Amino acid sequence: MSMSHPFPVDVVVMAAGKGTRMKSRWPKVLQRLAGVPLVQHVLNTAAQLNARSAVVITGHGADQVEPLLLVPGQALAVRCVRQEPQLGTGHAVQQAVPALADDGVVVILSGDVPLTQADTLQALIAQCGGQHLALLTIDFADPTGYGRIVRGGGGDGQKVQAIVEHKDATDAQRQIQEVYSGIMAVPAKRLKNWLGRIDNQNVQGEYYLTDVVKLAVADGVSVVAHKIDDPLQVAGINSPVQLAELERAHQLRQAHRLMEQGVRLKDPARFDLRGQLDCAQDVEIDVNCIFEGRVELGEGVKIGANCVIANCAIAAGAVIHPFTHIDGEKLGVSVGEGALVGPFARLRPGAQLGAEVHIGNFVEVKNSTLAKGAKANHLAYLGDATVGERVNYGAGSITANYDGANKHQTIIEADVHIGSNCVLVAPVTIGAGGTVGGGSTITKSTEPSALSVARGKQISIANWARPNKKK
Repeated sequence: MSMSHPFPVDVVVMAAGKGTRMKSRWPKVLQRLAGVPLVQHVLNTAAQLNARSAVVITGHGADQVEPLLLVPGQALAVRCVRQEPQLGTGHAVQQAVPALADDGVVVILSGDVPLTQADTLQALIAQCGGQHLALLTIDFADPTGYGRIVRGGGGDGQKVQAIVEHKDATDAQRQIQEVYSGIMAVPAKRLKNWLGRIDNQNVQGEYYLTDVVKLAVADGVSVVAHKIDDPLQVAGINSPVQLAELERAHQLRQAHRLMEQGVRLKDPARFDLRGQLDCAQDVEIDVNCIFEGRVELGEGVKIGANCVIANCAIAAGAVIHPFTHIDGEKLGVSVGEGALVGPFARLRPGAQLGAEVHIGNFVEVKNSTLAKGAKANHLAYLGDATVGERVNYGAGSITANYDGANKHQTIIEADVHIGSNCVLVAPVTIGAGGTVGGGSTITKSTEPSALSVARGKQISIANWARPNKKK
């Protein structure tokens, strides 16, 4: 979803804070919510706005933050400017001024407020209209610590006159429940003028961005407020407790959205989505499942409890039994129609399972293709292999695909039966319809329909006595 505007929109993200209360060696804006750094959530929203550019103001931990943001191929052109030392929010935005063109509207966001929605910001931009100063506000029952929206003047006495920071507010002003979220939309040319006129004559001795409201009023520029009633959209994060609370609230919202689309979640309070999940009809997901990256679930897919699933496509009717771990990383994983996987199975990058494939408990598959009806039901490893239709791969068997320097391919043709505890030393091909006897180590390719056995001859010594320990 991208949005259009009658004027260019540039986003400024304040991300210079230290986040002392996080008690972490990582800057606050790199703490993760739903698996994504807080500041990246903010930039993802800016990209949905179809913004022309984003300027991120860094400071504490800039050497950690900037490499994450300045990655080629981003959906949004990002530039970083540094605020050193940190002398307040007004001082922070002053650092962005040289990077802002005069012809646009600037949307100012906070790098630790991750869940603001694009449609909310679109409404804020519309209220700005390229002329006004638009503030995003909300009513809080307990507004402690927030800047208060002071209204007055005009026919209805409702015009915004100022934002007063909590520490500077009078007792009467502290009773005001409407607070400033830290988010505003403002014409760039006017913002630059006001930023050049703010001072630090306040309790904190800082340059407050909120002082631009008083300057706008003095200049006769309308100050408008877009008030919302959703606290999650303006929730900032200052501590591990707040991060955990916002994580659960966010996950519950994601769970409800999926259930509204028809997904059956056994318990929405025990569900985690850390990426994108697309579900067809009649998908069922049991408790304590984690989805990461991009995951697609086909019609009627069932996911058992305690699964971790990332970067894969699971086709209609497949069943993923409990405690299964699937992670396709960059190569992806695909699971065919009606396949059965798990419990306690592991599918690694490049695993491609055809229809009705069975992967059982404690089986690991990596960079391998299994054709329709192939089965590996117990305690096995398939790496860098191509497995034909209806193959039965025995318990305890492995492909020895790595020689210490290079990976090699194993080809198991259709209708092969691999006995238990076999080692297939790649590169090797097992011919169609062949059988490998249990306990065999196969180092040479086999002919179709052949029985191949490669193990030491059994010797039994009758009446043999074990040695006794010396006293």
